Amino acid sequence: MNSSYEDCISECLRCALACESCASACLREQDVQMMANCIRLDRDCADMCRLAATLMARGSSLANEFCVLCAKVCRACGEECGTHNAEHCQKCSQACQACAQACETMVA
Repeated sequence: MNSSYEDCISECLRCALACESCASACLREQDVQMMANCIRLDRDCADMCRLAATLMARGSSLANEFCVLCAKVCRACGEECGTHNAEHCQKCSQACQACAQACETMVA
């Protein structure tokens, strides 16, 4: 594994877990419909982060290009989660922003 990817892989995996937890918690909210976009973005972001981590771990030639897109999805998810007051959304927002930063730094 490329050692320059290690920090980014860690952030991607941390973000994927935060997004999965957030989506599950959102499904338990009283007004699930209000959380629909958050849940969709959480699921998309978790999938993107896991795949980005996998591509980096295997040293794929597509890793950098994919991480650009991953950062974009993380930013969108982080912004959406940041609009909700629930603690799980705020934690997810922070993880998403950290992951986006790690991806952007890695590809710079």
